[in-house]
Amino acid sequence: MSIEALTAKYIASAERVLKELQLTKVAISVSEEDVARVLSWAADYLEDAKYYKSAGKLETSLTSVAYCEGLLDALRLLGAVKFEWPTKMEKEKLS
Repeated sequence: MSIEALTAKYIASAERVLKELQLTKVAISVSEEDVARVLSWAADYLEDAKYYKSAGKLETSLTSVAYCEGLLDALRLLGAVKFEWPTKMEKEKLS
């Protein structure tokens, strides 16, 4: 798979998760404001990824979307948000 296709797939997955995730009501060790701040950073990294992809800087784009995914996964592991990454089949449709 080309880096361009891989980057497009990751961007589409992150876009979907950011649109569909749900905040949880369980007790967590970070405030809702902190969760919102981290979600904002994730969205910023996603925008960076799309910008760098359009500029042909695919390695930088892939790095940016990987940061986005990392932040989202961290929030999920903390129990602050709920989401599922798209399945392989769903990712193929998003690309």
